[in-house]
Amino acid sequence: MIQALHGKSLIAGQPAADEADTARPISPLDRQPLDPPIHQAGGADVRRATEAAEAAFLPYSKLAAAARAAFLERIATEIEGIGDGLLERAHRETGLPLERLRGERGRTCGQLRLFAAVVREGSWVDARIDPAQPDRQPLPRADLRRMLVPLGPVVVFGSSNFPLAFSVAGGDTASALAAGNPVIVKAHSAHPGTSEMVAEAVARAVRACGLPPGVFSMLHGRGQIVGTALARDPRVRAVGFTGSQAAGRALFDVAAARPDPIPVFAEMASLNPVILLPGALSGDTKALATGLKNSVMLGVGQFCTKPGLVFALRSAGLDNFLAHFAAAIKAAAPATMLHPGICESYHADAADLSAVPGVSVLARAGTPAKAEATEGAALVLQTSAASFLARPTLRETEVFGPFSLVVVADSTNELMALAESLTGQLTATLHGSADDLAAAGDLVAVLQRKAGRLIVNGFPTGVEVCPAMTHGGPYPATTDARFTSVGTAAMLRFVRPVTWQDCPEALLPPELRNANPSGIMRLINNELTRHPIP
Repeated sequence: MIQALHGKSLIAGQPAADEADTARPISPLDRQPLDPPIHQAGGADVRRATEAAEAAFLPYSKLAAAARAAFLERIATEIEGIGDGLLERAHRETGLPLERLRGERGRTCGQLRLFAAVVREGSWVDARIDPAQPDRQPLPRADLRRMLVPLGPVVVFGSSNFPLAFSVAGGDTASALAAGNPVIVKAHSAHPGTSEMVAEAVARAVRACGLPPGVFSMLHGRGQIVGTALARDPRVRAVGFTGSQAAGRALFDVAAARPDPIPVFAEMASLNPVILLPGALSGDTKALATGLKNSVMLGVGQFCTKPGLVFALRSAGLDNFLAHFAAAIKAAAPATMLHPGICESYHADAADLSAVPGVSVLARAGTPAKAEATEGAALVLQTSAASFLARPTLRETEVFGPFSLVVVADSTNELMALAESLTGQLTATLHGSADDLAAAGDLVAVLQRKAGRLIVNGFPTGVEVCPAMTHGGPYPATTDARFTSVGTAAMLRFVRPVTWQDCPEALLPPELRNANPSGIMRLINNELTRHPIP
């Protein structure tokens, strides 16, 4: 049973609907409107949410690590407690299959518990201590102690393609809360009911843990109004965003134009090139073609890591691979996309690239897409390296959906030129034999400058939530290539370093005190240790 929805924003734990403006979400499954109407937030709602977050910041930032970890774990428990009604609503709002959503719920709760474990252990604060050296010559050294501290209220924009794992209680929210920051979520307009259900779960966790109510709020509303107002609000200290390059760049520009600019960590466009070296095409290529097709089609091509480009050298092996790949694409059934807007953009962008001179159709799905079911049908185009290098639109347009472009080079120099022509990417993938890879040092060096994650003999779709993951990359993949939005290092986006100099022990955070009551790893005189300072 799906819980009753009120369609209102949730500000500091209380439903709020000051504005008369409402909008109805549309199910992509049949393009029918869904109940209830969603009340769109306005400026007054933004101010109330940010004021509550600011009031909550100091007590929440000082919360003991164990209490903050317990809060994150309680959020996961509350989400699980909603039951399958959450998945049913998300299915109606996004068209995503229930099994996919069940796995995404598991990922959402798993990453909340992973961040809780990191917070409870405590060493993530990167404590560094250089004790005083009063007798040092020619000048004494002061006592210097440094660690990471939270920024302040963080705004998170829910993404369309992961209504749980990158949305209200997804990775951005979990990492910001783990780092000690209150969070205000701008819910995605395509799945507002799902967002409300998860927001209520977070609010229940806030109450159960006895935290200030302003630790969490969630606002519905139009991005141009609510999103812009949130990015401009002087109480907001950082923004986390996943979505289109146009929207992410607009937020970045708004935040940069403030009297006090703040960081916007936006994950945006990526074509995720897959480069097929000769050794990968020397034998039976059917399995490789099937793997690539599955990666392109996963989630109807609506993964940020979908391989939208394929580079390869012209050869008989490539011809054999392309025949298998084309057959697999032709057999791929159309499927429902996330919402009508994404579906319309997919077809328009695919049509635009199809009309570029020098571009031809390699394969398209044999079954037409059903407009009434918001379906996208697979399409793969082909062009030469010369055409690709001469037409920037081919490397600057992300077609978000079941689409890829195969680019055929006539020499290794052309293949290198293709790699060098790329803008920033989330991923870059190499397929090849051991000999290919041993000789690919220069190519890898180029790709290392272009992408945040390099994959060898695999496929980029799917991102492991773990300490070693980088889900980011040079612009336009993200607005700051130094950080990741997936994995435990995501917390580093929402903190800053502070140094205490000659500070009395009583005024130091526990992590920097001589006795090390938290028992964390610290860098003392350039040596990592958990030992206290005598």
